[in-house]
Amino acid sequence: MSAVEDKLSSLGLTLPEVVPPLAAYAPAVQSGPYVFTAGQLPMVDGKLRSTGKVGAEVTAEEAKELARVCALNALAAVKSVAGDLDRVKRVVKVVGFVASAADFTGQPGVLNGASELLGEVLGEAGVHARSAVGVAVLPLDAPVEVEIQVELAD
Repeated sequence: MSAVEDKLSSLGLTLPEVVPPLAAYAPAVQSGPYVFTAGQLPMVDGKLRSTGKVGAEVTAEEAKELARVCALNALAAVKSVAGDLDRVKRVVKVVGFVASAADFTGQPGVLNGASELLGEVLGEAGVHARSAVGVAVLPLDAPVEVEIQVELAD
């Protein structure tokens, strides 16, 4: 087991299997030293953990936890291409989408769930640039979707 996976285990987390694509795309691709993941939904054991809009059917606190699940799924997608998460030199960028009720403006707080998980697991290598975008709807009526870009060490 890698040091990153040991860290996940110490946090009580297990790296899941890669979530199969919902359409015609790959979960992750590598270009040079970079891995780009597809948007990851909060899927657990093949099922969406929650549905609805944040600020309506889903609370900001619940959505923050769902963003953590998305980030964990993104790490699984990275591993599927990189082979070993210990190769992650740094997380470069995180982009998160929050299906938001019309008056919900707490997207950055929701995406902190993903950012905080990456920091807990990867330390300084988990510090990244980020965008948090409110949207009307996401695939399968998911509340949150997260994609990451990482740089790999040689």
